[in-house]
Amino acid sequence: MATRRIVMHFPQQLIDEPIISGLVRTFDLEFNILRASITPQQEGLMVLVLEGTEADLIAALRNAQEKGVRVEPLEKEVVCNEDKCTECGACVTICPTQALSIDLETRHVTFDADKCIACELCVPVCPPRAMEISF
Repeated sequence: MATRRIVMHFPQQLIDEPIISGLVRTFDLEFNILRASITPQQEGLMVLVLEGTEADLIAALRNAQEKGVRVEPLEKEVVCNEDKCTECGACVTICPTQALSIDLETRHVTFDADKCIACELCVPVCPPRAMEISF
């Protein structure tokens, strides 16, 4: 089984369409919604994990894109601006999944994208505003 952590952007005209349930049924996928923001008359956003065979994942994501859904890997969306980061560790204390950690000897903050659920809790607590998430 293969896994993809993705961000899906739904244009206004598609937010009432059963895109995810169709992909799950047609391509035999499992899914876990990590975050969603769907508002009438606006673009919809969904952060999710899809699991299935590699071929089914590729076909499903292609199908979604053909319907007008913009699909991006989740890892592209969470960044730590190294130029701004002061290695204070404030982000580490708030991260619920331990995607952010600090080496106690070097005080270097590291980010593990596989653990990140894009909850954005790290963004407002970062004093130098080094943590950035954009969808």
